[in-house]
Formats: sequence, structure tokens, C-alpha cells
Amino acid sequence: MMGSGGVPCDGLGVVWVMTFTRFPSSLASLGLLVCALSACQPSLRPLTEPTPSPSATAARGAPRPVAATPRARPATDLVTDEAVARTAAGFFGDSAGVEAALTESGDLEPSWDIDVRSYETHDRVEYYIRAFTGSARDRMAERISRGTRYEPMIRAKMRENGLPEDLFYLALIESGYEPHAYSSAAAMGMWQFMTATGKDVGLRIDWWIDERRDPARSTDAAVSFLKSLQRQFGSLYLAAAAYNGGSGRVSRGLSQFASAIGDAEGDDKFFALAEQNYLHSETKNYVPQLIAAALVAKEPIRYGLNVERQIPFAYDSVLVEAGSSLGALANASDVPIDSLIELNPSVLRGAAPPDRALWVRVPVGMDTVMSQAYAELEPDKRAAWSDVSAQSGETMSALAKRYDMTLRELEWYNPSVRTGRGGAVADGQTVRVPTREAILMARAIPNTPVSVNSAGTGAHVVRSGESLSVIGQRYGVSVSRLKSLNGLRSDRIRVGQRLALGGAAATSSAATVSRTTHTVLRGESLSVIAERYNTTVSRIKSLNGLRSDKIKSGQKLVVRREG
Repeated sequence: MMGSGGVPCDGLGVVWVMTFTRFPSSLASLGLLVCALSACQPSLRPLTEPTPSPSATAARGAPRPVAATPRARPATDLVTDEAVARTAAGFFGDSAGVEAALTESGDLEPSWDIDVRSYETHDRVEYYIRAFTGSARDRMAERISRGTRYEPMIRAKMRENGLPEDLFYLALIESGYEPHAYSSAAAMGMWQFMTATGKDVGLRIDWWIDERRDPARSTDAAVSFLKSLQRQFGSLYLAAAAYNGGSGRVSRGLSQFASAIGDAEGDDKFFALAEQNYLHSETKNYVPQLIAAALVAKEPIRYGLNVERQIPFAYDSVLVEAGSSLGALANASDVPIDSLIELNPSVLRGAAPPDRALWVRVPVGMDTVMSQAYAELEPDKRAAWSDVSAQSGETMSALAKRYDMTLRELEWYNPSVRTGRGGAVADGQTVRVPTREAILMARAIPNTPVSVNSAGTGAHVVRSGESLSVIGQRYGVSVSRLKSLNGLRSDRIRVGQRLALGGAAATSSAATVSRTTHTVLRGESLSVIAERYNTTVSRIKSLNGLRSDKIKSGQKLVVRREG
């Protein structure tokens, strides 16, 4: 179940390819290899708003929900998340950030709270140091730079839960700190959870919300999972190996090779186990990559990397009702929609889900203004959609045409609509017709098992000895169809992996996921369009021969080369 992927590729130059592995019973991933393919260049824009000092943000206190909405804070955005994010508003206000800054200037001897010194001369560690500082130096610097945005938040969560703060670098080899990293095995987010694993650790993952994309919520899940693995194995590096290759496999290996491992203790046990012909190569290399990444990232100047620090991840929150449009909130308060898109990566359809209220993250200092603006909106102006009844025999395609949107955009808001003969909407059903503001902020996510399973179609959990062809024969689905439904780029799968099998909803999604063009809507920028299609501004400009960022309403842009 290995394959290159995780972030959009802009088709330029030498590369840094990320390969990922995942099982639903555990987190997993393999990191970073250097090869001459197309360059991967995820785009994550920092906020343009100034970020106040920690004392200023603390003085404002907790966010104030508007009176018109429920006051119970949903579990999707914990108070502790907000406290961590707000205290990170000062540029690296924590001791780790100060230490990192001093280390780069040469004024402080670096230190790590994971054991890197004992293993820095290990041949695999040295190999990855050479890889990260060789032809991939610029790509490594880019990813380390992106990580500075999330470093205060991640380190604080590690520290609060009794884990070494330098496990922060594990996200570097998982995803390069990219919240929207998507692997060939359908693992998602900065910490690369598969759907089943993410749900097991408490993340909401469905048609409307995917908290694997949320830096704070997914970090909570990763911290919880890593802590349980550390307790199980009594070794940080064995825990990391289990994070990558599965706790069951590591446990069996320790038992099977107990005599060969001998008297090795603590983290030495991982390296003793790795010497056996048992662990998958990606798992054997995972810990050396973590150590190499920690060495290079904490001393970038020593290794010739130019790292630019970003504004730390910080936000306030506004509570909105179920079904509210984030675009309407942005427009009412004159806040750039780019800011809300970047701060709310888990919101897939540009709206609070239809079943619960949502704490929407807003730029620091804007909570009062935006709460008031939201409270003054009429209910129909807040709503992300209106309910309409299809005419007799009318299809979803006809409905989309009637309301001047694409079929795909209409389907984003109607995962459960049933159609009959000829594709006509079943009698008695209402269809949600989204507003332009909601569509503008929706994400054109890949056809993952999240969306397929949410629509009620079948799935299969891979068993030992099964291949894609065996599974396809069992369910009457071709191998190419299985790969398309699950975003697989190779035939490799792993025991425990959950595969979508298709069905009516899957067929509909698969038919539209290959669209390669986008018609520019009023108010859209290249960066907004790039976010929606999980690509980059430079990629769109290259595909369309654009020499500037200027675009106009109604302009048709190619957003993907394939399809």
C-alpha cells in the first residue's frame, strides 16, 4: 500500500517525493526520498492580518458566541485547541521557539528531547541527512518553514501530554506539515490518518467535515495515539515504528526475535529489531528519517538550509448555526474569504454541517466584529443552501443547469439524494441548492473513501493474502475501478486497509472527479481556486499560460492536466 503522493505536484524540476503507508488500525507513513520526478509544491498561505502579543490575546478571553446560536461548544473544536492557538499568537512565545531561534544564530548549543545523539552516526541516519541536505535542500527548507507556522501549537500539545516536544518533527516526514496532504492510500492531513483510524481516535470524518485536515484537532489525535503506543512499547522509537507499520507487527517482531534482540533496552530495541529481515523497509527507515529530520531542522544553518519563519497558527472563534455559510459570514464582516478557508481546512462544503452548530475560526481580534455581523444577518442570508423540490422527472443535471451551477457543485450538498429511472430525482425529495458564497468556499476534494462511504456505499477491509484482483473478482469490480475509487496509484494494499467498492454515489463522483476546468466566479482569486482543487497557484498559471495572478469572472481555467 505504498505510492507516491500526498501533495499536489507542479511538474517542475528535481523532487522530493513523499511515500505514505497507512493501516486503519494505526497511523503510518514513510517519509522523504529524493528522485528526479516532478516537484511537489503545496501552497499554504500565512495570514495577512497582524498577530498580537500573547498578553493581548489573553486579555480578550474566550470567544463570545452570538446570542442567536446555541452556546454549547461542539466537540469538533475543543477549548484547549483555542487556548493553545491563542497563546501562540506571539511569534514563538514558547521556550522551544526561543531555543530554535537562538540555535540558528549560533548563540545556544542545540538540544533534543528525543535521543538523536546516540544514533546520528548510524548509516541510515547519515544517508537521510545527506538526502535532506543535498539536491532536496530547498524542498526541505520549504517544509521546515511551513512547520514554523504550527510549531508552537504542536509543541505545546506534546508538552501538555507528557510527550517529547521534538516529536514535532514526525509531522515533517509524514506530510511536510501540509494540512491537505493526500496519499495514494487515502491517508489525509498533516498526520496522515486513514478514515477508520481517524474515527477511532475521535476525529469527525464525513461528507461535511474532515478533521484530519485540521492542524489542531489532528495533532490532538496524533498525540493521543503516540502516547498510547509509547505506553505499550516503553520506547519512543518502537512507538514511532508502530505508528508507521502497525502495533501488531512490532509486537510480533519483538516476540519472534526476542533471542536476537537479546539485552537491548529502550530505543536500542528498535535498531535491534530493524536488523532482522522482518519489518517492512519503510518502517525500518522511518525512525532514521525522524532522527535525521530532527538533526537538520533544528540546525538548518549548519546544514546550509535557508528557513523563513511564518506567522504562528492563531485564531479566534465564532459560533454559527447548523447549515450556515462561511462565505456569508466573511462577506457580512468584510473579511477575505482566503482567511476563513485557511483557518477552517476541515470544513469541506463551505458551510457548517446540517446536523450541528460549528465554531468557525476567524482571524485574531475579529471575533466580536464577526459575531455581530452574523447576528444581524437574516436567517435566509446565513443559510448555505435553500431546499427546493424537483419538477416531475427532473434530473440532478437539469436542476444544476436551472440554478446555474455544475452537477458536481450540486452533488456536494446532496450526498443522500436518491434518483430513479433515467436519473430523475425520486418523488417527494427535496434538493439542497447551495448559494454562490457556499460554493465559493467549498473544497474540490478527491474521490476518497470518506465521501464514498458517507454516501452509504459498500466497503471492504483487506485481509491477509488478498490482492486488488482477488477483491475485484469477489465484488465484480475491476482493479482500475478500485484504484480510481480509492485514489490508489499502484496495486499495493495492506492488511486492514479499508477499500471503497463503489455504488450509485461513487459512480456519480467518479464521473465528475476528472473535471479539469473551472469557471472563475465573482470574487475568486487564483489562491482560492488552488485551495479548492488541492493544487497550487503556480501550477494553475503554468497550465493556463498566465503571466500574472489577474483573472476575471467567467474565465475558464484548466486546474488539472489529467482528465
